[in-house]
Amino acid sequence: MAASPDKARKATKKPANVMSREELLDAYERMLLIRRFEEKAGQLYGMGLIAGFCHLYIGQEAVVIGMQHCLKDGDEVITSYRDHGHMLACGMDPKGVMAELTGRIGGYSKGKGGSMHMFSKEKGFFGGHGIVGAQVSLGTGLGFSNWYRENDNVSLTYFGEGASNQGQVYESYNLAALMKLPVVFVIENNRYAMGTSVERATASTDLSHNASPWGMPSMAVDGMDVLAVKAAGEQAVAHCRAGKGPFLLEMKTYRYRGHSMSDPAKYRTREEVQKMRAEHDCLDSARKALEELGVSEAELKKLDDGIKARVQEAADFAQASPEPDASELYTDVLVEA
Repeated sequence: MAASPDKARKATKKPANVMSREELLDAYERMLLIRRFEEKAGQLYGMGLIAGFCHLYIGQEAVVIGMQHCLKDGDEVITSYRDHGHMLACGMDPKGVMAELTGRIGGYSKGKGGSMHMFSKEKGFFGGHGIVGAQVSLGTGLGFSNWYRENDNVSLTYFGEGASNQGQVYESYNLAALMKLPVVFVIENNRYAMGTSVERATASTDLSHNASPWGMPSMAVDGMDVLAVKAAGEQAVAHCRAGKGPFLLEMKTYRYRGHSMSDPAKYRTREEVQKMRAEHDCLDSARKALEELGVSEAELKKLDDGIKARVQEAADFAQASPEPDASELYTDVLVEA
């Protein structure tokens, strides 16, 4: 039997004064953009406008936004197939992301990558990757590149608790620790991988300890609290920038939807999901903190209305964009170096 939501979320205490009013308002706006974008993506999938796999990020928004607030220009982000939220957090245009989801030429990969394979070198986003755990080795390679160039950039490498048991993940830990590479490994522990609870799949369920054999510092974090995420992220990123090697963060988070749009999520109870939504939602906690800082309900409503309009504009753009021509089958296949 899976642990209760409260037990599963055991993590660090919420820090004080880690974000100003303006920073928290920005974080809330960006989390809200991800939430509304993913809700719209779910609708378009149900209408048959998005084909193939589609993994929504609803519930986990605080992780990527809290971490993004710790980065600077030049840092890199790489993640798995649950990637729409990461793209938006990096500043990629919602229109281009939605167009790619719907397989249109206006998408970031010209409609040829779909949900799981989008990239933006300009925004420092190195993918969405469909192979479980494959991006961890690539993220370590990005860290090696920064080490080799002797800059102070950091590679932010995301993966789930299911992928955390993959062999290449431990090989990446070893190399990163051995060479003191500037990599922040971020485990997004949403508790169920593809559909099996972490308690049934992993002998040691405190995944923040996974880095200990390599002497890598680590931390368990309340991934449903954007303030806690930013505080932990700042510590990890500063450690890497100082040339001290990699850092591991286990973000204890939760996804409200199934693993993908085709997953009915019968492995957990409806009551469990409702409890998480009611008591631990990252948007609710950020909204409450903003209200305590003097942001009015009317301001928050106006913000939400604006976000909904942006998302609808992205959906309209995607549907108006043509499908790629057949000739695109032969482009972007080889790179001259």
